[in-house]
Amino acid sequence: MPRTKPQPTTREVFARNLRRARRLRDLTQEGLALEAGVPRAYLSRVERGTINISIDNADALARAIGVPLHELVDPAKFRGLDER
Repeated sequence: MPRTKPQPTTREVFARNLRRARRLRDLTQEGLALEAGVPRAYLSRVERGTINISIDNADALARAIGVPLHELVDPAKFRGLDER
């Protein structure tokens, strides 16, 4: 039987969608981190999906980037968009 690709975790979906949304808005990690009030190194780890993020920080990032939080955890959102 062919193996199916495992579903990404919510953390992985959030990381991918945040990175894509940031790039679509031509924001740097530094610019988004400054706007959201989080360290750039922290944002980098969030975008790589290597750490858990609190709901407060997820909300701060969503607001700073101008995207509703629910879109950042929607697996179908931003699918097929160029990563740039």
